[in-house]
Amino acid sequence: MTHALIVGGGIAGAVTAMSLHKAGIGSTVYESYPTGADDVGAFLVLFHNGLEALRTIDAHRPVLDVSFPAERVEMLSHTGDSLGIRPVSGRESSPGKAGKADKRGGAGRADEAGATDEGRSSAGGEVLGPRTLRRAALHRALHDEAARRGIRIEHAKRLVSAQTASDGRVTARFADGSSAGGDLLIGADGIHSVTRGLIDSQAPRPRHTGQTTVCGYAANVQPEAAPAPGTYRMIQGTRAFLGCTMAPGGEVWWFANTPGPELDRGQLATETPLQKARWREHVAGLFADDASPAADIVRATGDEIVASNAYDIASTPVWSRGPLIILGDAAHAAAPNAAQGASMAIEDSVVLAKCLRDLPGPGEAFAEFERLRRERVEAVVERSAQLNNRVVPGTRTGREQAEPGSAGPEASDPGGSPSSDRASEAASQGAPTRVPVAGTPRTGDANWLLHYRIDWETPAGAGHP
Repeated sequence: MTHALIVGGGIAGAVTAMSLHKAGIGSTVYESYPTGADDVGAFLVLFHNGLEALRTIDAHRPVLDVSFPAERVEMLSHTGDSLGIRPVSGRESSPGKAGKADKRGGAGRADEAGATDEGRSSAGGEVLGPRTLRRAALHRALHDEAARRGIRIEHAKRLVSAQTASDGRVTARFADGSSAGGDLLIGADGIHSVTRGLIDSQAPRPRHTGQTTVCGYAANVQPEAAPAPGTYRMIQGTRAFLGCTMAPGGEVWWFANTPGPELDRGQLATETPLQKARWREHVAGLFADDASPAADIVRATGDEIVASNAYDIASTPVWSRGPLIILGDAAHAAAPNAAQGASMAIEDSVVLAKCLRDLPGPGEAFAEFERLRRERVEAVVERSAQLNNRVVPGTRTGREQAEPGSAGPEASDPGGSPSSDRASEAASQGAPTRVPVAGTPRTGDANWLLHYRIDWETPAGAGHP
């Protein structure tokens, strides 16, 4: 049986292992953290496409169990005035009544029918999503499910090098002096990927985008400041952007996009009470001159607060070399404004497994995987950069500098159609254009992003995922 070495035990690594398992391909996951990375990160949203990809490999139920619905978005200005309410999916619009947010946390009645995307999934059931959950909860749910399926995960294994033998097999070497051999090596090791550099020493490095993302959890937010259940309240401040939602227990989860330079680990630390208080007051201060509830929400935050630098990679020219390949953030790191980072990684994992199942060798499988995925994920990168331009004043977006955004679904209209610079250049030079691939803006489908589905039964190479 073919055996894959998966470097990275995060979302992409766990889902890749389960996808390969469903495809009849063995794997071992090598995670650099010594005891797991389930305490890393804040919270996120999985949209319809990500959850449907998980359903393709029967891994969606554990995720549903630790998440709650993200049904609608309410936009507020810095004055506290509501700019309207609409479903997160962006398919329908339900404008709120102009004026200050009401004590229920809503500015008007949201259409409950728009809480989930209408239609049927590829499996014939109701379409899943979107769902909000802590990154740690997602990590644990996926790891527990992988373990239940008998998938092996080894910790404290930091990749340092990989060598390919004459027979095409690859040997991975780790910082602790150990090694492992396999038929292919899949780099699911995130935005600071070691595998990416092993594939291409000239690969672009992540670039700091001029923002710091801060997330927190507030248990005692006043009713007039809290969003209604199932609602993401997005507040455009004069100096920063804040989004928040209410968890089932009444706790308000919030994120803030704040301008600032790249910080070192010590400057980002939120371990001591003094460090937590410093970040809390810094973020609250950015909203202090606004009339919105943003500052009150931040000041109601207790000990749970985390800050992180924001990075992106607009495009990675080389995804694979020999038996090595990268996916997820290692290959295409988008600003989080479209809330699609985790979903794109999940999609990658399932599509790659399908390609490896159906095509004769890694080279053919990798080429088909890239054909199916590159244009879609790079469109998401560009889309996220465009959305970010609305978040923090004074930032630049686009391929010149893609700015990061939120840990939540700021992109309440994710079905847009960003342009492709490469396609435009090719057309202007008279070069032949590629046949549109399913799940990309060029298909003309306004719902190209959320309605992406993977047909597990149709062999790879049949023209669609």
